[in-house]
Amino acid sequence: MGAARILLVEDDEIMRVTLYDRLKKQHWLVDQAVDGREALRLIETETYHLVLSDIRMPGLDGNRLLEEVVRLSPDTDVILMTAFGSADDAVACLKKGAADYILKPFDPDDLIIRICRLLEMRAIKARCQSLEEGCGRRQVPIVGSSPAIRTILNMIGQVAMTDASVLITGESGTGKELIAAAIHYGSRRADHPYVCINCAAIAEGLIESELFGHEKGAFTGAVARKIGRFEMANNGTILLDEIGDLPLALQAKLLRVLQEREIERVGGTRTIKVDVRLICATARKLAEEVEKGNFREDLFYRLQVIPIEAPALRNRKEDIPELCRFFLDEFSRERGVHFRLSDEALKLVMAYDFPGNVRELRNIMERATVLAHSPVIEPWNLPLDLAGAVEERGAGTMELAVVLAKTEKSCILRALQQTVGNKTEAARLLGISRKNLWEKMKLHQIPS
Repeated sequence: MGAARILLVEDDEIMRVTLYDRLKKQHWLVDQAVDGREALRLIETETYHLVLSDIRMPGLDGNRLLEEVVRLSPDTDVILMTAFGSADDAVACLKKGAADYILKPFDPDDLIIRICRLLEMRAIKARCQSLEEGCGRRQVPIVGSSPAIRTILNMIGQVAMTDASVLITGESGTGKELIAAAIHYGSRRADHPYVCINCAAIAEGLIESELFGHEKGAFTGAVARKIGRFEMANNGTILLDEIGDLPLALQAKLLRVLQEREIERVGGTRTIKVDVRLICATARKLAEEVEKGNFREDLFYRLQVIPIEAPALRNRKEDIPELCRFFLDEFSRERGVHFRLSDEALKLVMAYDFPGNVRELRNIMERATVLAHSPVIEPWNLPLDLAGAVEERGAGTMELAVVLAKTEKSCILRALQQTVGNKTEAARLLGISRKNLWEKMKLHQIPS
């Protein structure tokens, strides 16, 4: 992480100067306060990683200061120092929210070790928070070996080790988030936070606070200072998904973040330096949004230093069998059954255009594994609209025999789907004999 910012609160001048010099040798940013009231004024305007405070001070003592720090800046750690302490006092301070408690006189090296430990824990907490947020979007491999996917993988390898901004475009469901994650985890920032935010999923009035944080009292309901996503992602990567939905007013602020590498919390007056690699993703055509006046032209060119387009699944159909195996293996592990597609079912899947792309394919495979009566997924286990869409694409003929044949096949598939492949029940629903159903299935090349 960047240089830690520490507030030293000590009324004894000799002790304060001694500790100040020792802390500065660690290359930390250190501010000083001679009592609790001065410290409180600094805390209300500045952000500190740690407050190191004496307990017994005139005016506002260390215990009262601790309460105010917990209220105003709950993410700030507090170490209390005293020459008049006991084990009970230490326990009481820790219960009130202190991170540590140290008795005077103490070895300065011991204090440095304690501070380093707390700062390391802060970094670990930030990393854990990033991982917790990412549990639902765990890193998934980019599956496929088509030329389009090989191009994407080569591009990821080239841009990952740079800090250049990346703009990932493509239709919904093409895996833009997977590309962003691959860039982060292949970069030198991989051990630092990876923070994602969907600009379209947050109300316009709240998104500025989510991105940049806010100060206590900045608006109704802001009862404490809040750290924004950019601060959470410091030294790491932030993904702004659906960047095309970012309000124009915030686009100007985002441009400033890119140019100055600093943010300002809502209701705040101080700028905060951040070191964040920015990746943006959108299903919109931003060039068209620029022409319409919905997106800033200067921000557009600043974002697309490295443009990457995620290909639609219909343009890389050779990857479909591999993707099907990948998803079926996933659901097989969950359900304890080894699923596979029959040849006829795979033909239907391959012939479909997938307007929802890879996300739609995954949903279809999941549904099929739920409906399948056996480990082999048959055409009737697939959605009827999939088979219907495939047939409609070639439905240019008016020949009655052809139209009737397609309708008959669709009815048989519907009956088999409703009966989960039970031929006797399907024949009963269709009003024909089981032998007649078997003959029609053979005629229409429906696996029996």
